Amino acid sequence: MPQSAYTGLHYGTTRNNFGEMTNMLDAMLGAVVKGKTLTPNWEKAYTAAMDSYLGEVPEKFDYNGKSYTPRTFADQVIGINPDDYVGIASVTDHPYYSQFVLLIPDNWSFDRFYNVKMNDLTDIIDNALQKGYTVAWATDVSEKGFSWKNGVAYVPEKPFEEMTDQEKSTMFVGPKPELKVTPEERQKAFDNWQTTDDHGMHIVGLVKDQSGKEYYIVKNSWGTTNDYHGYLYASKEFVRYKTTSLMLHKDGLTKDLKSKINIK
Repeated sequence: MPQSAYTGLHYGTTRNNFGEMTNMLDAMLGAVVKGKTLTPNWEKAYTAAMDSYLGEVPEKFDYNGKSYTPRTFADQVIGINPDDYVGIASVTDHPYYSQFVLLIPDNWSFDRFYNVKMNDLTDIIDNALQKGYTVAWATDVSEKGFSWKNGVAYVPEKPFEEMTDQEKSTMFVGPKPELKVTPEERQKAFDNWQTTDDHGMHIVGLVKDQSGKEYYIVKNSWGTTNDYHGYLYASKEFVRYKTTSLMLHKDGLTKDLKSKINIK
């Protein structure tokens, strides 16, 4: 539904205090889990707690002079068919171009992803952008080479622990050489939890720096206070190394890849 119908703001502020809300909801669920039997009231209590922070979800609302339910608005106005979207990931311990369950905390529903080679990740994004599609990007944002303030994500050639103080202080001043990551190194970082399942963002474009190296334009949800007003530039090396998954419209894929993973 449109934001005008449901802002999610319910107590006179312009931003939600999700920390307080999450702590409250976690405490409620913790109490429910500890109980030996469940009463029929726990779900109502949980919903009431969410409604107290976010407001009740409207069953009907008006938009451009017409009345909708959330379902009819999704079907008639948004028009997105979820079946047209595919999840992509890359691991070395499952067969390529087949589906597998990606074992990350956010995949609590055990959805299946198409497994592709590491270099396919950026090829897929490039093709999608060229065809006018954008890409949802799940990635690790805990790395020293990721700086939201500076609006840059890359893979430093030298480990942070081996850098001098001068090198650390200039990590995000101008283009820097990058480490060339192998599929084995990518997998190792995933297996030992160096690559963490942190955050989702939106890849919307491609640019080059002054040396000709390509970066993806990434839209974030952390406000507009960084150097690029809510956007950052992620190098292709970083995307190949630290992507946990991609989601995009199936028509953003090449015919060759569609054939390999057997989708129409």
